[in-house]
Amino acid sequence: MCVGMGLAYLGAFAAPEPHQLPVAVVGSGPEAKVFAQTVKDNAGDALDVRTLATRTDAVDQLRTRHLDGAYVLGDKPPELIVASAGSDTTVSAVEKIFTPVAAQQGEPLKVTDVAPPVGDDPTGQGLFFLLVALSIGSYASVAVLGGVGGALRMRTRALLVAAVSGVVALVGTAFAGPVFHLAHTNLWGLWGMAWVYSAGILLIGVGLHTFLKRWTTLAMMVLFVMLNFTSSGGIFRPELQNGFFGGLHTFWNGAGFVEGARSLLYFDHYGLGRYVWTLVAWLAVGAVVLAVAALAERRKRPSLTAAAAPPVEEEEAAEEEEEEEETVGV
Repeated sequence: MCVGMGLAYLGAFAAPEPHQLPVAVVGSGPEAKVFAQTVKDNAGDALDVRTLATRTDAVDQLRTRHLDGAYVLGDKPPELIVASAGSDTTVSAVEKIFTPVAAQQGEPLKVTDVAPPVGDDPTGQGLFFLLVALSIGSYASVAVLGGVGGALRMRTRALLVAAVSGVVALVGTAFAGPVFHLAHTNLWGLWGMAWVYSAGILLIGVGLHTFLKRWTTLAMMVLFVMLNFTSSGGIFRPELQNGFFGGLHTFWNGAGFVEGARSLLYFDHYGLGRYVWTLVAWLAVGAVVLAVAALAERRKRPSLTAAAAPPVEEEEAAEEEEEEEETVGV
């Protein structure tokens, strides 16, 4: 776990650099095109620079998350338009790029935020820590449902997964709403996404427990901490990460939850369907893993003799107790 956490967190967060960060220069005529090309030449692969004719076009593309920043030519002082609810760290990177550009024109940079987060979550990173809480509540429950529930029919364990994940989602939504006020609206939608997210983790974990036993904790840490938190986009979006974690962001369940929550709360549901389908796909994977585990247990059960059963049960009980003691939250 030490090696894995070090590689994952430092590999994802230690040296963030822009990679094809989508920005726009707003203006018309040859001047805007020359200016955009100059910015692109100076930035190299760090920026994906395009030109837009009007400020309205830039605002629309920021609110539909096609841009991370738009620099408006011709204004005094020059204006940089951003949408910080999408990622505060990305906005900081964009400001760092365009502040010297404005300084070369002898003017201070005016920053306009067209999609700010709520005042109770000024950095917009509260959704990431909500993801952490949901994840820990989910994979820690796997040790109980997979272990203690081993004597139950798989159908009963599946019903328990639905119930426990619903409670985990309810607790998370309470934190996001009335407790810390990260979300002022759409709490039912947030709860629904949290439920699907948590249920996917629990289904996968309970299914894997049939095969991995005490090693399930490590597997869950790899899947839903080391690879999940680092690729979620909650701290750095993929444009500031290397290709590995940026690639995971396109389909991992933590990214589906964080980006879906941002879409639900700040961006008029734009792209929400895609993120919900990501969560549903992970839920479906969990259902398949659980079904395979149920089949494996059904085939294994007749082979256990009455004489062999007590020692096996004692050994499994010891493993379950050890696994619950090893379960940690990071």
